[in-house]
Amino acid sequence: MELWYTEKQTDSFGITAKVKRTHHTEQTEFQKLDMIETEEWGNMLTLDGMVMTTERDEFVYHEMVAHIPLFTHPNPKHVLVVGGGDGGVIREVLKHPSVEKAVLAEIDGKVVEYSKKYLPTIAGDLEDERVSVEIGDGFMHIAESEQEYDVIMVDSTEPVGPAVNLFTKGFYAGIAKALKEDGIFVAQTDNPWFKADLIKQVMGDVKEIFPITRLYTANIPTYPSGLWTFTIGSKKHDPLEVSDQRFHEIDTKYYTKELHKASFALPKFVKDLTE
Repeated sequence: MELWYTEKQTDSFGITAKVKRTHHTEQTEFQKLDMIETEEWGNMLTLDGMVMTTERDEFVYHEMVAHIPLFTHPNPKHVLVVGGGDGGVIREVLKHPSVEKAVLAEIDGKVVEYSKKYLPTIAGDLEDERVSVEIGDGFMHIAESEQEYDVIMVDSTEPVGPAVNLFTKGFYAGIAKALKEDGIFVAQTDNPWFKADLIKQVMGDVKEIFPITRLYTANIPTYPSGLWTFTIGSKKHDPLEVSDQRFHEIDTKYYTKELHKASFALPKFVKDLTE
């Protein structure tokens, strides 16, 4: 008998993938965690029935969360990743030699545990000496930090369950306080096909706090609609004004120097959400 995993992305639309086997399933303290092996995408982590990452396409999301802000900032030394227990963003952060310390604030330790076991190519750098893994509420970590970080990356699930507070204006204000005077933050902000109102809300909130606020996109096939957005807020440095001298060679599969600025060129219906 064939087994298929289906994520119902709206009440009338979803995506499905053929399953080879289930490695692990558990109701953690915070969410339903499943680690499954699929025919098309390799091992796949889902939380509360939503795809978080897969072995095959994970590089797109993790590279685009990390490298846009890190190449925009002239000298990122202290970096915070909120969420991101699979370790993919941390892996990309460590490709930047200026980074001296990378903190991972993940609320659910089980995500870290099973990502290390079943997603080693993603989570393998969590043991690096520059990384500090803190299992706890990222919202509170932000609230307790002041002018501590050069770059903050919010690698959250959709705004449900434990991530609901990570899409509030108060959280973005806390991020501004936790950043140094020329700090930058980025957050994943879902897709424009099904979550247009969310993007408009986040853009409006971030614009009230950060003088430079921009939206950029990437193609991630296992995420709803495949077209994914990220919102960047910066105190001083504009990602569209990065000089070519700022870029250095790193090993990537999606991000390029040319794509850095090109990803901010938005389809009209997406650009309309930012205005």
